[in-house]
Amino acid sequence: GTPAGFGRPAPLPQTGWERVSELWRRDERQQYPEETENIAKSAFTAGVVGWLYGGLPAFVNARKAFIESSHGELFLNRADAVRSAHRAGLRSFIRYGWRWSWRVAAFATVFNVVSTGLSAYRDKTTVSNFAAAGAFTGALFRMHLGLQGLAGGIVFGTVFGIPAGGLLMVMYGLAGETFQEKRSRERRQLYEQKMAEWQSRLSVTEVLGQTENNAQGKPEMERARDL
Repeated sequence: GTPAGFGRPAPLPQTGWERVSELWRRDERQQYPEETENIAKSAFTAGVVGWLYGGLPAFVNARKAFIESSHGELFLNRADAVRSAHRAGLRSFIRYGWRWSWRVAAFATVFNVVSTGLSAYRDKTTVSNFAAAGAFTGALFRMHLGLQGLAGGIVFGTVFGIPAGGLLMVMYGLAGETFQEKRSRERRQLYEQKMAEWQSRLSVTEVLGQTENNAQGKPEMERARDL
């Protein structure tokens, strides 16, 4: 019979899996945690970087190859020749840019999901989390090459994860706290605020209930005196 919004606030997550599952749940404002939003942002950024990394050299090489192989061909004018060269470069930019884009975006997404999940599960952010995330991601992307590829992927991922994690830890040090520490602090402050509001409403309800009981008791006492 507890009214909606009047129940005792849910306790803070105690286990690692509870903290991990909380990363994928919306809050009261229908927003995901900052760490989850950063995963999506980093995936988009990695996709753009990968597209430029693979597309720009392909554009230049394709345009150059078209010019070298088009000697003797007839064009309407110089502008037509330039447009044809640009179209050849653009086709290569799209083709090879996409190949690099989805691979880099997928690698960054898996790496960030694993490292963020480890930080939430352990309730602390360390370089070892990023090293483990890099090893897992590298192994995942190279496992189709067999045992040798799997080992190479683990080594590559670990080598990538350690400096990346070290750089992030330096940035966290400059900021004064990690994302995990910030999330724990904000979660604790919000819980304490909800508890204070719940206790305040509970006290008001008890006072109103006592007042109502007293009001109902007076007429009964008056009728008893009349009898």
